[in-house]
Amino acid sequence: MLLIDSPSHNAYFNIASEEYLLNQFPTEDIFLLYVNSPSIIVGKFQNTLAEINLDYVQEKDIKVVRRMSGGGAVYHDLGNLNFSFHTLLGQNDFGDFSFFTKPVLDMLNNLGVPAELKGRNDLLVEGKKFSGNAKLARQGKMIQHGTSSIICPKIRAQNT
Repeated sequence: MLLIDSPSHNAYFNIASEEYLLNQFPTEDIFLLYVNSPSIIVGKFQNTLAEINLDYVQEKDIKVVRRMSGGGAVYHDLGNLNFSFHTLLGQNDFGDFSFFTKPVLDMLNNLGVPAELKGRNDLLVEGKKFSGNAKLARQGKMIQHGTSSIICPKIRAQNT
C-alpha cells in the first residue's frame, strides 16, 4: 500500500489529489492523509449555495470545494485530519464502511477515545458524531474518504 501524507493545506490541491491518484494509479492501493486550511467540502450532488452562508464564507475567505463522492457538506480546518483509502473495486464491499473505519477506530480506542461506527458511515464518541465517510466507485477503483476533528488534537496531545 502506498502511503501519502500531503504536505499541503490547500483544499483545492488535496481534493484534486484524490482524483489525480485515482487516474494515475488505477491498480495501486493508496492511503492518503491531508489537513486543509479552513474550507467547506461539499458532496457531488449537493446544492452548494443551499449548504453554505455565502457572505460569511467570502468574509472569512473560506474555500469551497466539491468532492467526487456524494454525502453531506463538511467543514475542514487545521485541527482536522482527513483520510482517503483507494482500493480496487470488488476487493471490499462498496456498501460496507466498517473495513476502512476500523483502523481509525482501533487507533482512537488505543488512545483511550471510545469511538465507534454507528449507522452506515458515521463515527461517534459518546453519541456525538466526529467523522462522516463517503465512497465513490470509478474506473474499477473505489475510494472511501472521511474526516475527523478528533484525531489531530488527540495525536498532538499524545506526542507532546
